[in-house]
Amino acid sequence: MDQLIPVNIVVADRSYRIKIKPEEEEEVRRIMKEVNEKIVDFKAAYAGKDLQDYIAMALIMYATHPVTSGGKAQASTAPFLQEKLEKLEELINQALG
Repeated sequence: MDQLIPVNIVVADRSYRIKIKPEEEEEVRRIMKEVNEKIVDFKAAYAGKDLQDYIAMALIMYATHPVTSGGKAQASTAPFLQEKLEKLEELINQALG
């Protein structure tokens, strides 16, 4: 079994602890940076929405378009990205629930 390391990631100023493979850390951090930038973009474009709306819009964009201009991830990271997005969604739902 692969060794997993704990990593703290931040989504919209909230910290989440996840476990990933060491070789995935750089990619996870890069993608989370992009997600947070997209959340800021959505805040500017759609003023007055709830923060959860911005998070949902950004994560939906990445989940549905991982290889397009909306999601800069490469095709080879799409399955990896989908798994991480599902985990993030679960964590967000638990935090908001």
